[in-house]
Order: sequence, then structure tokens, then C-alpha cells
Amino acid sequence: MPTHDHSPSHPLATALALSLGAAVALGLSRFSYGLLLPPMRDDLGWSYLLAGAMNTFNALGYFLGALATPALMRRLGVWRLLIIGSVLASIFMLMSGLVSDTTTLFLQRVCAGVASAFIFIAGGVLAARLGSMHSQHAGFYIGLYYGGTGFGIALSALLVPAALAAAQDHGAAHAWQWPWLALGIACLAATAIMAVPAKAIGEAPRALDTPRRFAWRDFAPSLAGYFMFGVGYIGYMTFVIALLKQQGMSATLITVFYTLLGLAVVASSRIWARMLDRYRGGESLAILNGVLGAVTILPALTSFAPVVFISGLVFGAVFLSVVASTTALVRHNLPPQSWTAGISAYTTVFALGQIVGPIVVGWIADGPAGLERGLIASAIALFIGAALASRQKALAAGA
Repeated sequence: MPTHDHSPSHPLATALALSLGAAVALGLSRFSYGLLLPPMRDDLGWSYLLAGAMNTFNALGYFLGALATPALMRRLGVWRLLIIGSVLASIFMLMSGLVSDTTTLFLQRVCAGVASAFIFIAGGVLAARLGSMHSQHAGFYIGLYYGGTGFGIALSALLVPAALAAAQDHGAAHAWQWPWLALGIACLAATAIMAVPAKAIGEAPRALDTPRRFAWRDFAPSLAGYFMFGVGYIGYMTFVIALLKQQGMSATLITVFYTLLGLAVVASSRIWARMLDRYRGGESLAILNGVLGAVTILPALTSFAPVVFISGLVFGAVFLSVVASTTALVRHNLPPQSWTAGISAYTTVFALGQIVGPIVVGWIADGPAGLERGLIASAIALFIGAALASRQKALAAGA
């Protein structure tokens, strides 16, 4: 694939188009499941442990995909892997609308997770490359890429209830299948919009003879803090809608809550951009984990709607910026030829945390204390993550 040394002529539009990759990888493919968990659990008779295991299997696929991505990226190129992953994720989403067997659904979540890792890491590398072309806006462009997840969350919040209602009106045997089909079509549309602008960023020079090293020991505190982030945040995103339904919140208010959460994710790219540019160590990761822990605990303490909405808005405005903070950390402390290895390392520990989180929270939620206790456990994980990340120091220049 040819190497481009020039910047895309419309970098903001390019960054927005690229952000649709994150919308597919996480917003549509993973976080839509929080909306689908209650109807699927009711229809298929799942426990919270089993329902949480669906997202655990998705994270397992994501982990496997993260391990395979660096080699695939060297073989296929970054842009090609981004598009292949996005098309595959779309197909696996459509598949969920055609089956109802639990084992098959588990397999689908694994495959969608693999494809999501291809998209998310490849898109992150392209976002970092776009940022390096416009260093004065690097934090904003990187944040905007990850904030694109919010477009997917907001679109899910609107699509899922509408498709669910349409399926129920038509007497569908498994009403939750229609939203999966709608989400799959949305993924295909996002892929088509993203493809050409993302290609304009170009490939970084392959430099196959340059070692792509990543010293895990140098980044151990932030990697551990990011693992705990994966454990904590995914419990909230998997179960908060089920908790709000259980507390009696209306379907309309739940749609508004999740839409606002998604829009806050998009806004987060602007909110935290300066901080991501300023701090070279684990400060950003620690601050954001601490804020997340504080708002994650709120719905477990009260069902008072204004407080719950504050929780969702702040959570949305923070959680994907945690991901952006690790990309910024890699960009600040490593040479460009090591970015792929660095982003992949963080994505790997992130995926491991997400494997643990939903099963632990689901297991707790099946107990007498219910979903509230599960969210408290998520908050504790986030506070631990903040403490660990605060110990990450910036590397000496040229390390």
C-alpha cells in the first residue's frame, strides 16, 4: 500500500469519519448490548451471570483480536485491517438477528469482539498518525476518534427501542432480533462513510527492519490501572440499563439517559483534550478513573432521576477519554514505530479487564444484594485503577 506523507486536506472531517470506526467497534457492537440485555434475558430465561457472560465472551474475542492485530497490521496494512474488521463486525451483528440459540449467540459475541479489536486498534493507530500531522490538535483528534463511540451509543439508544417496538407490533417470536439486524445495517453504513477519508491518512512507513519494541515493565503502573478500568467500567455499561428498568424508570427516560450518555462521549474529546496534551505520565488515567468511580456508584445509592442522569452524563464524558489517555501516553513516551505495539499492549490489558468485569458483576447481581452491589464493586475497581495509574511516571526522552 502506498505511503502518504501529506496531511488530509480536511483533517477535522477526516477525524470525524475515522471516529465511525470506534462507533462500530464499541458503540454499536458492544454497548448496544446493555439495551438488549433486559429483553434477551426475559425471553431466553438467562441469569445475570449468563447475561454478563455474553459481554465477557465479547471481551474474550476482543482480547484474541488484540493479540493478532500487530501481525495482521504488518501483513495487510492499517487501513485495510480497519475496513476488513468493520465489514466483519457488521456481518456478525446481522447474524445475531437470525439466531436464538445461546451457544450460537456466545460464538457471535466472540467473533464480533475479534473484529472490534481489528477496528479499534487500527483506527487508534490512524488517529495517532493524524494527530502527529497536526501536533497542535493531536489530543483533540485522538479524543475525537475514541469519542466516536458516543455516536454509536446514541444511535443504539434510538435504534434499539424503535426496532424492538416494531418487532413487537409485528408479533415477532424473538423481538430482540430486529434491533440486532438494524444495528448490523448501521455498521455497514458507517463502514461505507468511513472508508475513503480514513484511507487519506495513509500508511506510516512500514519500517519492517525496525524493532517494534514495547517495554511492559516501564508502563506497569498504567497498564495495571487500565486493567482495573476495564474491570470497572464494563460492569456499568453492561448492567446500568437493567438496573434502571428494575428501579422503575420509564422506557422513554431510559432512551434519553443512554442517548445523553452517548452524546457526552462525543463531547469528551473536547473536554479533556488539553489534559491529554499536557500530562506525559499516568496523571490523566488516574484522574479519569477516580471521576468514573465516583459517578458509577450513584445509581447504586439512589434511583432519583436527576442524580442518575448526572451519573450517565459524567460517565459518558469520561470513560472513552480513559482509552484516549493511554494512546496519548504511548504517543508521548514512544517513537512512532512502537505506537502499534504500545496501543496493542494497552488494548490487551483492557480486554482482560473486560473479560473479568461482567462475570464478577453478574455473579454479584444474582445474589441477594442485586445489581446495586454489582455497581459498587465496579466503582471500587475504578478507584483501585486510579491509585495504580497515579504511580506511572513519564519516561525520559528517547527511552
